[in-house]
Amino acid sequence: MVSFFQLRMKKSHENKIIYIAKKIKKICKTHKVKFIINDNPLIAKKVGADGCHLGQNDMDIKEARKIIKNKIIGVTCNNSIKNAKDALKKKISYIAVGAFNASKTKRVKYRASLNDLRKIRKISSKPIVVIGGINEKNYKNLLLNKADFLAISSFIWKNKKFKPVEAINKLK
Repeated sequence: MVSFFQLRMKKSHENKIIYIAKKIKKICKTHKVKFIINDNPLIAKKVGADGCHLGQNDMDIKEARKIIKNKIIGVTCNNSIKNAKDALKKKISYIAVGAFNASKTKRVKYRASLNDLRKIRKISSKPIVVIGGINEKNYKNLLLNKADFLAISSFIWKNKKFKPVEAINKLK
């Protein structure tokens, strides 16, 4: 089941992101899926998204909160307990941890371990989203180690063996 859909269009112009976001928002609403915009709380506000996701080099969490108020704000903490603690102080909605595996989506700069996941789980009651090269072979171990959500991109969208719906069904 897909609970959240994050629109991640790193190299696209704002107008194109807004155009596509409005279409995806309708689909998400129809299927009762939360819609998150990557990197940009201003676009999230413009399109009425359910929230935004911030990386370590994006807008400060407090500034994003001023823009989108009580909407969802998630933050990537990589493999860092310090980043997770800092984010928790700033009233985030969830923490993203990873990358756990090599990924086709982007170059892996920080590699997280199951031990990192367990340590962050001990300090956080907020949901934890695991990221990085997640597929039908490795997702269960992450869930067994207390991940709440799986962020999956290339296994679904860049899969040469399965169409997107087939790939999602492999994760049940």
